[in-house]
Amino acid sequence: MSNLSRRDFFKITGATLATSSMALLGMTPAPAVAASRQYKLSRATETRSTCPYCSVACGILVYSMGDGAKNAHPSVMHIEGDHDHPVNRGTLCPKGAGLVDFVHSPNRLKYPEYRAPGSDTWERISWEQAFSRISRLMKEDRDANLIQQTSDGKTVNRWVTTGMLAASASSNEVGYITHKVVRPMGMLAFDNQARV
Repeated sequence: MSNLSRRDFFKITGATLATSSMALLGMTPAPAVAASRQYKLSRATETRSTCPYCSVACGILVYSMGDGAKNAHPSVMHIEGDHDHPVNRGTLCPKGAGLVDFVHSPNRLKYPEYRAPGSDTWERISWEQAFSRISRLMKEDRDANLIQQTSDGKTVNRWVTTGMLAASASSNEVGYITHKVVRPMGMLAFDNQARV
């Protein structure tokens, strides 16, 4: 103790006093370090969906943030395989695992576009215009090409000039409903991409 100078004594007591004063004011780092972090998906909205890429139709879980308020824009923050889905049981291929990049890509097509015959540019149109054009062209084609009877007089109501291809991401139920909509119009060429 004889080696402790007066200056060293004041350094030690001053540091001890400053540290204890900070601790009394709640400035200790121990509680902040020991606090557990909140799980990042605990406040997210979980939505079940199907991967849009190939015909396997793997199940995915899409997690998005946004509370549904009027001015809040929900944003997809995480996508993973659905562990309860019978097709993939939670696994995803590299393309499916990168779906978040697909969702947030600036090149992703979000609106219907139309390119006039002979034109080299696409112009954005409304959904109403797109649906009206598709339904009008389908009706015109059906009216012009519907085969109502065979040569021997049997009623067949066949529409063979237009076909329908259901998306690979469609479930069996969606494929069934699509089939129930297309067949009564007389359309014979109908297939599902999942079978191709």
